[in-house]
Amino acid sequence: MPVFPASSPSSPSSFTPSGAPWRPAATAAVVARLRAAGCVFAEDEARLLISAAPTPDRLTALVDRRAGGLPLEHVLGWAEFCGLRVTVDRGVFVPRPRTAFLVHRAAACGPPAGPGRPAPVVVDLCCGSGAVGAALTEALGRVELHAADIEPAAVRCARRNLAPAGGRVHEGDLYEPLPARLRGRVDLLVANAPYVPTGAIALLPPEARDHEPLLALDGGADGLQIQRRVAAGAAHWLAPGGRLLIESGEHQAPDTAGVFAAAGLIPRVDRSEELDATVVTGTRPHRAPVP
Repeated sequence: MPVFPASSPSSPSSFTPSGAPWRPAATAAVVARLRAAGCVFAEDEARLLISAAPTPDRLTALVDRRAGGLPLEHVLGWAEFCGLRVTVDRGVFVPRPRTAFLVHRAAACGPPAGPGRPAPVVVDLCCGSGAVGAALTEALGRVELHAADIEPAAVRCARRNLAPAGGRVHEGDLYEPLPARLRGRVDLLVANAPYVPTGAIALLPPEARDHEPLLALDGGADGLQIQRRVAAGAAHWLAPGGRLLIESGEHQAPDTAGVFAAAGLIPRVDRSEELDATVVTGTRPHRAPVP
């Protein structure tokens, strides 16, 4: 469905490199199309789509994809996260605004790098696009960053996002692909592991359940299946005093804290009402033996 009719003076035939003849006129038409498709933030999305389109034909193609249900971030090819523009390929989990709280909590826990200090070792498990690792590197400065994901598409995407920071991205299941030399050396271990209960997947917005990998959403029967696996292995990889931080649902957080305690970590729950986000932190005691 064209955004402009063929007879319009703002049709592709009148396109100029500056975009001045058609961009202002496009706004109302794009907003109307997006509203009709059920996009809640139609005005904001229209502005982004128009700015991304070099020609009216390209704008029509972008609007068609968005109106067809493709997540805006997949249409644009990027997401804004913690002030960064993060590449997000189709089929890759889209970083959520609430996950900024995970970054904020991890940055508050992280030992800063400085003269005479080694760079903190940071591991981003279930990394998806690598957004958390990229934002945490930006917040902490110099770090030794490793990330891992089981999805090949996510690994390819994360490698592009983390390469500027010198991050290394490994493909495999949780800790399995990490270099053995990291055992007992990780200062910060962050994991935006899936925590949606299997029975609730059908209740997610179509953008998520139809266009993001199920492995990035499904947390098992109670939503804690992957969290248990992450917590069970954490003490083997964390340095003494190192921390594991996981995003959790508000009502799941007490159970997540119990999972951490059972794995020998000292749990803490933090909540941001502003971002509607909950993070559970588990600290490896300095003197406790690794199980």
